[in-house]
Amino acid sequence: MRIIDLEADSTMKNGGHSPCPDEPDIRISIELAGMRMYFAACLTAALVFVCDVSTSRPGTVTVYPGHCAGIRRLPNERLFLQP
Repeated sequence: MRIIDLEADSTMKNGGHSPCPDEPDIRISIELAGMRMYFAACLTAALVFVCDVSTSRPGTVTVYPGHCAGIRRLPNERLFLQP
């Protein structure tokens, strides 16, 4: 298994900031085709993303509590703010 740690970059449209600054950030690990990627997402987006992956997509998502600084935000995080 390959592990990929995607660091935050300055090219992200939201500047790496949460679309829901009043919610805590959650650290998630996504495993697809033998590769593991780590992202940060606001609580709402993380929960909707986990539900989406578990029902309709291949792969495994693991949620970790704690520190999210320096971790790239979930791509298209805003799309997961509504179920």
